[in-house]
Amino acid sequence: MPFTRQTTRQIKLGKVPVGGGAPVAVQSMTSTDTRDPAATLAQIQRLAQAGCEVARCAVPDMAAAQAFAPICRQSPLPVVADIHFDAALAVAAVENGAAGLRINPGNIGGEAAVQRVVEAAKAHRVPIRVGANSGSLPKDLLAKHGGPCPAALVEAALRHVRLLERRGFYDIKVSLKSSSVLDTIAAYRLFAQDHDLPTHLGVTEAGGLLAGTVKSALGIGALLLDGIGDTFRVSLTADPVREVEVAWHLLRACGLRKRGVEIISCPTCGRTEIDLIGLVEAAEKELAFIQAPLTVAIMGCVVNGPGEASHADVGVAGGRGQGVLFAKGRVIRKVPEADLLSAFMAEVRRAAERFPG
Repeated sequence: MPFTRQTTRQIKLGKVPVGGGAPVAVQSMTSTDTRDPAATLAQIQRLAQAGCEVARCAVPDMAAAQAFAPICRQSPLPVVADIHFDAALAVAAVENGAAGLRINPGNIGGEAAVQRVVEAAKAHRVPIRVGANSGSLPKDLLAKHGGPCPAALVEAALRHVRLLERRGFYDIKVSLKSSSVLDTIAAYRLFAQDHDLPTHLGVTEAGGLLAGTVKSALGIGALLLDGIGDTFRVSLTADPVREVEVAWHLLRACGLRKRGVEIISCPTCGRTEIDLIGLVEAAEKELAFIQAPLTVAIMGCVVNGPGEASHADVGVAGGRGQGVLFAKGRVIRKVPEADLLSAFMAEVRRAAERFPG
């Protein structure tokens, strides 16, 4: 690994360790109505299949908090309750099985309310994530710092952390989110200089699939390469399963974890003589269901194609109306373009069978 990860304290979300050298964990948030346990569990199952390791659910009212009982009982993932403004919701969610809480202690209802939440979290051994967000910073900090800058985010988070620590609660994780990529990076770097609490990364309100992926890759990726971050969520205005898919691409690109298939494919040019874009798009859909950490290459011509394909677990180098199929550097055969996808996927599945689990 070309970088050293920051040493942080360790907490646990259910059976998932966070911090203390544990693998960086992938989170997402359900978009279903939490008051509908069946729909929420179905989405959590889809997230788990995509590689999500922690699910977070919004708790807007007591009906949602009570729904945590069947959700947590049947969920394949630890479930975190996302709470704002009402300590009673946090207490109910914990009592109904929440593996963690995401709260803003500054808006939960005052000192007595914070104490109620801390007592419940202690009793059930549930960690709390303190979330500082550029869109909801205290007015005095906005005035002091002249706006929602990195220093304001850090001071807000520390203010909330101290509220918990004064009550003897230390199972804390921190997030410092902004819709600005540069402010997000600066805030986490500033916090990491002097504090060893585990952190949850994210660029908040990042946008749709394309813009959100780019902003998240820059913000989260830069911090991961700094060695900062113990969990993260890629926030997209899209199906949350796509958040998980992007997250694993990020982890692979940073050299932190491997799961699923990494695709090497060329951008096409005038030398391409097969429908490479169509082939890659079709392959992506089928490869999404394979969890083995394989590298595959789908290349369009003979310039870089054979070299890239020969170093992959399975590869294709395109020609005129056909392609050459490779496996671990060995030429298998030439395949007509119409049969390339099926032949390629057959080799990928054979390669995947060699991995346990």
